[in-house]
Amino acid sequence: MVDRRGFLSSSLVGLAGLGVSPALLAAQEKAPTAPKPKKILRRTLGRTGMSLPVVSMGVMNADNPSLVKAALEGGILHFDTAHGYQRGRNEEMLGEVFKGVKRDAFTLATKVSPPGLDRRTGAFAPDTKAEPFLEMFHLSLKRLQMDHVDILFLHNVSRREAALFEPILKALLQLKKEGKTRFIGVSTHSNEPEVIRAAIESKAYDVVLTSYNFKQAHHAEVRTACGEAKKAGLGIIAMKTQAGVWFDKEKTKPINMTAALKWALQDDCVTTAIPGFTTFEQLNMDLAVMEDIRMTDAERLGLAAPVKTAGLYCQQCGTCTPQCPHGLPIPDLMRGYMYAAGYRNLLHAKDLAIDLPVVDNPCGSCADCTVQCVQNFDVRPRIEELMKLRHMHDGFLA
Repeated sequence: MVDRRGFLSSSLVGLAGLGVSPALLAAQEKAPTAPKPKKILRRTLGRTGMSLPVVSMGVMNADNPSLVKAALEGGILHFDTAHGYQRGRNEEMLGEVFKGVKRDAFTLATKVSPPGLDRRTGAFAPDTKAEPFLEMFHLSLKRLQMDHVDILFLHNVSRREAALFEPILKALLQLKKEGKTRFIGVSTHSNEPEVIRAAIESKAYDVVLTSYNFKQAHHAEVRTACGEAKKAGLGIIAMKTQAGVWFDKEKTKPINMTAALKWALQDDCVTTAIPGFTTFEQLNMDLAVMEDIRMTDAERLGLAAPVKTAGLYCQQCGTCTPQCPHGLPIPDLMRGYMYAAGYRNLLHAKDLAIDLPVVDNPCGSCADCTVQCVQNFDVRPRIEELMKLRHMHDGFLA
């Protein structure tokens, strides 16, 4: 068990702003009316026909209703949440915000990652049933106070087989037939080209939500797969566009957030991106990008500048997993570390750490770590720091 003093002196919380939550930071700001862009750039989301501004809102880290309302007033139309965000409170907050808003004035997506999806192998257990998935989704609808969402995503898929897993795919199609979701999609943090091509192969999915950013070593492959998806009529939404926010673990070299967002939108196969923002300053930055995605030479050079530090964005390449004698789901652990250290979302990082099938001290039996990360991540210290969150009271993290 880690006491409060020991925890607050750890590097993880130091990196995360000493546990200061995005919601608290946002609440300390005044809630100005967001200036609506003069000319909103819009693109069509594949065969869905949905015409969306190029910038949407990833709501995962936000729990300030005033910020969501300001985003809607500012011209953002699409909002992305998930069943597990803030343990359901994220969906509940959106339900309260939108209950007095005309249903055709916004579009909403939620994501469900069903039990049975093994984070280590990326595959569903053979005996996985659709019922828990359906129960989770219906709970999401209840929280949202809605009778349908615009897009329902099968969440966090990393393998072709999972995207095509028949029981879940049939459940998605049934929900679409019943009108409980207008469209269905799949989201992916890793092996993105494989998952995107599986979505094409399925002839069922309408949308893919994919990680896509300038720091991806394989972003050219992601771009190619997105082009194939667009030709097949699928819509593409980009996430993780901000690439961990910082170039370095010590948080001394910030990534230009405007440039990073614009970079992803240079690909016209991407209909919209869902950067997560938690302050009105960040909202105004995103609204400015909604009006003009052209990149300056300085912005391009800033993203292209070589940085020797490891940073916070994990490529999710999976080359580390076979190296670990315990088969730890290291990419997921590194993503959790990024949520805490980069996004300052300690509660979400804690929930991920709890959900992962690992013991409290997974590295304790190893004298030395044999894992060599292709990005030179200090894997063992990051895992140890993340695991401390498991036993911290939520009050310290909220």
